[in-house]
Amino acid sequence: MAHAHRMGERPPANPQLAAFGTSIFAEMSALALASGSINLGQGFPDTDGPQAVLDAAQAAIASGRNQYPPGPGFPELLQAIAAHQRRFYGIELDPARQILVTVGATEAIAATILALCQPGDEVVTFEPYYDSYAATIALAGAQLRPVALRFPDFALDPDALRAAFSSRTRLVLLNSPHNPTGKVFDRAELELIAALAREYDVWVVTDEVYEHLTFDAVAHLPMATLPDMAQRTLTISSAGKTFSTTGWKVGWVSGPAEAIAGIRGVKQFLTYVGSGPFQLATAVGLGLGDEVFAAVSATLAAKRDVLVSGLRDCGLRVSQPSGTYFVIADLAPWGVSDALAFCRRDLPQRAGLVAVPVLAFCADPVSAASLVRFAFCKRDDVLIEAVQRLAKLR
Repeated sequence: MAHAHRMGERPPANPQLAAFGTSIFAEMSALALASGSINLGQGFPDTDGPQAVLDAAQAAIASGRNQYPPGPGFPELLQAIAAHQRRFYGIELDPARQILVTVGATEAIAATILALCQPGDEVVTFEPYYDSYAATIALAGAQLRPVALRFPDFALDPDALRAAFSSRTRLVLLNSPHNPTGKVFDRAELELIAALAREYDVWVVTDEVYEHLTFDAVAHLPMATLPDMAQRTLTISSAGKTFSTTGWKVGWVSGPAEAIAGIRGVKQFLTYVGSGPFQLATAVGLGLGDEVFAAVSATLAAKRDVLVSGLRDCGLRVSQPSGTYFVIADLAPWGVSDALAFCRRDLPQRAGLVAVPVLAFCADPVSAASLVRFAFCKRDDVLIEAVQRLAKLR
């Protein structure tokens, strides 16, 4: 009889994930709680979304829609997502075959990468990147090929992008509007990515959760609307950012039916299904009038301006975002060269403030050594107080 391994003889967790540790967002939110600091780290609003959406969730619970939803998602939400894509972008989808509801966009990203990638495949993405991207690519046994976007304008370098592609490239993972930079990829950049995707015959997976959070008349352009790209694009979004319901975890992925079927095959073994009554409330939200979506953008644009001007008044270099609810500031004018240490110690202890170092989003931390991401999806009084606290460190 073979002897079982003792626990000390092999690593207790998948070594592919050992390097990732605890999510920086969880760490900084715990730090904010423990220190009583203002939390401009984790990106969640401190006010609720549209009342109609909240009421719809309570109505769904009261009417008994509390058991397992169908695997693809409740039909009401599938139809609402299809109607939303048609209404805002002219994208036509079959609700029954081309959309899958997930437990937030994070699961949609994970299920998609696990469905499409095999060990040895390569995934091109843009650095800095949301931390789940690298972790999920590692779980799939694939290799991350980052393309750097550099402060302050975060422009796409065509030569660096082309150099990231190879015969092993399986997909491009694109986030626009982009967390953490607030960059909205323009048509020329998207067309370059699309041309390379066609040339190398790869998928493009687009994380569009901030699609309605753009400013200064900058429009979000979905990759799936570009010529010949609907057939090779998987589009991911969620309710959390648009409707300020991040805790509901209602996301979705849409695209070619055969790919969606493969992703559903993975998703069923991750969460099976989830967020039942919140799916129905999200369907109501997606059908709200244009003025609701416009108000989300306008409200956040004003908050962005409060924080950007406050950071600049503190003597920091700031990249003004065109989307999302994040702004990146360079603390180098203050002599900061280790943003991680500064965010873990100086900010909470000396200013009662928490933010996230951008190096947590990078494979190459040197490029972001003095950069910090602040979230502005907070009440105006909270943002003003945060800037006043920050000014004391100047």
